[in-house]
Amino acid sequence: MNIRHQLTNTLLESGGHIGYGIRSSERRKGFATDLLALSLIKAKELGIKKALVVCDAGNIGSSKTIINNGGIPDSDFIEEVGIIIKRYWIEL
Repeated sequence: MNIRHQLTNTLLESGGHIGYGIRSSERRKGFATDLLALSLIKAKELGIKKALVVCDAGNIGSSKTIINNGGIPDSDFIEEVGIIIKRYWIEL
């Protein structure tokens, strides 16, 4: 997991405060939900009051993980190559 203390313009559009990844063989076991929850606790300790978490529109698992951690949908961002980025805010 990566926690970005501040957002640049690029991170505000398509990177967010928190980035995480789960290896393929360990998906669908709840690890992403737990990892994001722990990341949000640490982000709050770092003084972040509202965290932006993003995922590709086609990544249903990540969308569910973010929503399960309190993610509120914001406007999507469309990258130059056409990839749609779903953006969610989580109040800490």
